[in-house]
Amino acid sequence: MSSTRRQGILTPGVRPTDHAIGPADAPITLVEYGDFQCPYCYRAHPIVQALIGRFRDRLHFVFRNFPLSELHPNALHAAEAAESVAAHAGEAAYWKMHHSIYKHQQDSEDALGDAHLMTYAKESGADVEQVRQDLDSDAYEERVRADFMSGVRSGVNGTPTFFINGSRYDGDWTDFQVFAAALEEGAAANAL
Repeated sequence: MSSTRRQGILTPGVRPTDHAIGPADAPITLVEYGDFQCPYCYRAHPIVQALIGRFRDRLHFVFRNFPLSELHPNALHAAEAAESVAAHAGEAAYWKMHHSIYKHQQDSEDALGDAHLMTYAKESGADVEQVRQDLDSDAYEERVRADFMSGVRSGVNGTPTFFINGSRYDGDWTDFQVFAAALEEGAAANAL
């Protein structure tokens, strides 16, 4: 195993530049590598939201971009648009954009096309022209690629991939109770 790729271990760990919900010192940190156009990430989104609601201040949730562009041609631009919204309108707007993208992902074949992304950006409180300029210039492509490469270093090869307190979770994320129990185990292990 090379020093740059550590299978099953989050590499790098959570950074201040990550998009996060919940206190940084929470006993549970859940990191998701996701793709905005992935149908499995779409399925995971309400489960993650329910976990955030259940664990509240005991959970620090982090989302990192892992667009699988060969499978999902709109995923990269969706991630770049969300990053633009974050940069120009703040974290609260980023999370509105994040939720809007998943909410509308299945609306139509072009639900994540640039025109629709501009609508979601506007609804999130961002300057649409700025987001459009950022997409045209690939202003946030490097930011998205940095997330992607951190996923590669962490052994991510599909989406969604989750890490609990820095260790890859390969359990059943589709079963809320099973996933919640794994988070509880993570909190208990962190308390030792």
